[in-house]
Amino acid sequence: MLHSRRSRAMRSLVFTVLVAFAVSSNIGCIIPAYSGDPNRRARQLVITSENLRMALEEWERFWLLDQPSHLSPQRTHGGIL
Repeated sequence: MLHSRRSRAMRSLVFTVLVAFAVSSNIGCIIPAYSGDPNRRARQLVITSENLRMALEEWERFWLLDQPSHLSPQRTHGGIL
């Protein structure tokens, strides 16, 4: 009797924790990322977009995509004909 009551309590506790985790993961962040003031929020969004643009430029620089290509515009055969 005591064993089944404990296991039922443990099952309900585990179920409650799982449901609470599932619900809390769907509501988003408690602290908002941007300000509620429209002027300040616009400034924050501009800064964020500038940072993302700079990250893209850094990515291209890392992979040398911003350098000119040294390949010839015509296809060349590299073997001996």
